[in-house]
Amino acid sequence: MDRLRPKRVLVAGGAGFLGSHLCRRLLERGDEVLCLDNFSTGRKDNLIEFMDNRRFELVRHDVAQPFYAEVDEIYNLACPASPPHYQSDPIQTLRTCFLGAHNLLGLAKRKGAKIFQASTSEVYGDPNEHPQAETYWGNVNPNGVRACYDEGKRCAETLFFEYWRVHRVGIKVARIFNTFGPQMDPADGRVVSNFIVQALTGQPLTIYGAGEQTRSFCYVDDLIEGCMRLMASPPEVIGPVNLGCPVEFTVLSLAERVLELTGSRSALAFQPLPIDDPRSRKPDITLAREVLAWQPATELETGLIKTIQYFEQLLSSEGRIPRGALRLGQRAA
Repeated sequence: MDRLRPKRVLVAGGAGFLGSHLCRRLLERGDEVLCLDNFSTGRKDNLIEFMDNRRFELVRHDVAQPFYAEVDEIYNLACPASPPHYQSDPIQTLRTCFLGAHNLLGLAKRKGAKIFQASTSEVYGDPNEHPQAETYWGNVNPNGVRACYDEGKRCAETLFFEYWRVHRVGIKVARIFNTFGPQMDPADGRVVSNFIVQALTGQPLTIYGAGEQTRSFCYVDDLIEGCMRLMASPPEVIGPVNLGCPVEFTVLSLAERVLELTGSRSALAFQPLPIDDPRSRKPDITLAREVLAWQPATELETGLIKTIQYFEQLLSSEGRIPRGALRLGQRAA
């Protein structure tokens, strides 16, 4: 690469929640960003702030189809990540996971580019090991309703490592745990966005089971920092590397915290557990600390306040709640 010019970085899935935050960070660093998205779940509103930037280019494209471009680095974030979205078209989810990885790895091979794979904590399934370290092989139902995503991501990891072994492609594989923050889709079905939207609009907060299942929640800025550190790490650091918050919370305690921060009087609505819903999620991030000098820096409450403020602005602009109805500053003080 010519060191006198900016890096040209392809972000597949760049209109999504994580992808749009990554595009912002790369542009702030001075890179040229080529954003690919078919907008099956990505949102154009996430990219409005970049559209006048001459170093940003948007291409509507499905990564399940081949793509050719001159690039130095590739981030593969192209896949629906919430159960309602990836289960709505499971065959397309599998195609995106495998064919998307295959096409982007082929591009990386041809161009000598480094390539990052956004894998997931779902490769661990409903874990029998706690917390989950990268050495754990997982407990996944290969025929369940979540398998299109879980097994799709596992297969993509396999493909990445075969391209590294056979073709010596420079790969970086991250296993991303629950992440939240501004620019989440209010209808994506993830627990943080669900709770906040329900609380702000006065709906009951939907809790599956007794709410005793645990999750770890990483604020988006911390997660993106981890992804960029992994991409910039030495060639011998290929992963997989867990990226997430090692602090564990029950779903019920999260609901109670959201109600407190929003001042909402919404009730709690308990529903049966979804099929194959994991009982626990907590990453062992020892490897990330050692090889990336990375760990999350944002407390859950700080991240929740920023996310609530984002949703309040979004929902009020859509007329779903009155402007200025939220007394978050008083609650958070």
